Amino acid sequence: MIMSRDELTFWMTVTGMLCWGACFLWMQKISAKQNRLMAELREQGQRIEDLSRNEHDLIKEVHPQVGDIKSGVEEVMAAVKNTTDAVNHLADQNPN
Repeated sequence: MIMSRDELTFWMTVTGMLCWGACFLWMQKISAKQNRLMAELREQGQRIEDLSRNEHDLIKEVHPQVGDIKSGVEEVMAAVKNTTDAVNHLADQNPN
């Protein structure tokens, strides 16, 4: 069974069109997956930005408190040192 040149051209054209259609559908599917992935990444990036913003706000709230606590601790340390020095001085004066 030998095909004529015209029949071969016809079937090659039909095969090419079917392959083009299959490739088009395949690329459409890949593009849809890519769009879904990009949307998920955008949402994840937005969540990360929101968390970072909240964390930054919390740190700004806590930071002044940390400075106040540090100065309070330094005052207590100075008072304890003065009291300890005074007790040691009194102990040196009264050897009993």
